[in-house]
Amino acid sequence: MKFEIAQENCCAPVGRADARRRHLLEIARALFIERGFHRTGMAQIAEVSQVKVGQIYRDFACKEDIIAAIVEADISNLLREDELAAAVEGRDLDTVRAWVRGIGAKHDPDIATRDACMFAEIVAEAAHNERIANIHRSIDQRVRKSLSSALLALAPSPESAEEREQLTELILALTAGMKLRQILNPDFDIERRNRLMLKVIDVCIERLIEDHAEG
Repeated sequence: MKFEIAQENCCAPVGRADARRRHLLEIARALFIERGFHRTGMAQIAEVSQVKVGQIYRDFACKEDIIAAIVEADISNLLREDELAAAVEGRDLDTVRAWVRGIGAKHDPDIATRDACMFAEIVAEAAHNERIANIHRSIDQRVRKSLSSALLALAPSPESAEEREQLTELILALTAGMKLRQILNPDFDIERRNRLMLKVIDVCIERLIEDHAEG
C-alpha cells in the first residue's frame, strides 16, 4: 500500500514549535508507511518536510522518539481517556458503551488503512527493537486498562470479572487481527468489517450485562 504525501502540506511554512513537531510527525508517519521504518532516515524526513536535519534532532533525538510521539498522539485520540473517565464517574453507561464500540470500528477507510499499516510497521519493528517493543507493550497496557475500566462500569459485580477479562482480550485480538487482515487482503471491505466487529461487541456486551443482572 502506498500513501502519497501532500506536497502543499509539506511546503507549508512551519511556525511555532508545536506546529513544526506536528508537521514532522505527519510527514514521518507517511514515510514510515510508504517506505518502511528502516528505509526512512532523518535525511528523507528533512527533505520532504523542509525542516533541517539539525532542527529535527533538536525536536526528536532519534527515529524511535518520533514513533513514540506518533503512537502517543494516536492512542490519546483513540482512547479519549478523560471522556471515558467522566462517563464512568457519572454513570453515563450509554456513553461508556459507545466508547467500547468505538474501539473496534474505524469508519473512515483512509484512516483505517493508514492506522493498520502503521500498526504493522510497529509490530514488525518490535520483534528486534526493544525500544519499539516497549512502546508496543505500553499501548497494549493502556488500551487494556481503559477497556477494563469501561467494562467494569457496565458490569461491576465481582462475579463478572472473568467475563470482563475475556471480552477485553477478545476486543484486543479482533482489533489487531482485523488490522493485519486489512493489509494482507487487497479486497478487504472495511465497512463490512465494522458491521461484523460491532455486532460481535454488542452481543458480548449484552451477555455481560445480562450475566451481571442475573448475578
